[in-house]
Amino acid sequence: MKFDPVEPGVWPELVYPAYKSTVKRGPLQPNLRIEAPIPASRNIQAGPHILLPNDTDLTLHGKGGEPLGEKIVVTGRVTDEDGKPVRNSLVEVWQANSAGRYWHSRDQHAAPLDPNFYGLGKMLTDDDGRYRFISIKPGPYPWGNHDKAWRPAHIHFSLFGNVYAQRLVTQMYFPNDPLFDYDPIFQSVPDEAARQRLISKFSLEHTVGAEMLGYEFDIVLRGRDATPMGL
Repeated sequence: MKFDPVEPGVWPELVYPAYKSTVKRGPLQPNLRIEAPIPASRNIQAGPHILLPNDTDLTLHGKGGEPLGEKIVVTGRVTDEDGKPVRNSLVEVWQANSAGRYWHSRDQHAAPLDPNFYGLGKMLTDDDGRYRFISIKPGPYPWGNHDKAWRPAHIHFSLFGNVYAQRLVTQMYFPNDPLFDYDPIFQSVPDEAARQRLISKFSLEHTVGAEMLGYEFDIVLRGRDATPMGL
C-alpha cells in the first residue's frame, strides 16, 4: 500500500470561525507533521463485531410500526488510496428522523420523535468493500450556530477500516440541498472537489421499485482522493 498524503484543502479546517464551537475546541498550536506514515501492518483489533439481522435496516428498530418519511436505500464501496476494497470493515451510521430530530436526550428540537425510528445501524463491508443499508431520509434541523442556522439533511458515518490510519468519521449529504451554501460544517472543507465527495448520488440502479429511492456513497480511506472528515 503506497502512502499518498491528503491534498491541502481536503480536511476541514480545525478552527473555522463560522462554525463557532471549533473556536472553543480547536487546537491552539499548529499541527505536528509526522514524516513517516503509520505502518499499514498495525491492524485495528476491534471486535468481534456482533451484528443482528436487522442492523442494516434502520426502519425495523422501532416499536413495531412503520417509521414516517421517505424510505431510502444507501449503498457504496469503501476503498483504500489504491482503489482496493476495504473488506470486512465495520461501518456504523446514525441520523435524525424525517422531522430532523435525533433519538437522544440532548436533542431538544421541538420536532416530534418517531417511536418507530431510532436512527442507528451498523454493517460489515463485503469482499468487494460494499455496504448497504435501508433507512428513512433524514430531515434538516436548526442547530443554533447563527441566525436561521439549519443543517442540511445528512447521515453520520463511522468507519474503522483495517488499519489505524483508515479511521474516519464523516457525514453523507443528499444531492442539490439548498442549505449547502449556508452550512459552515459543510463549508469548512476548503476544497470544492472534496466537498462534492461528501454528497451522495441518486441511483436508479439501487432504487427498489415503488418502495424506496437509492443513493450511492463511495468512501475512500486516506490518500489524495480521500473522503473528508465530517465533524
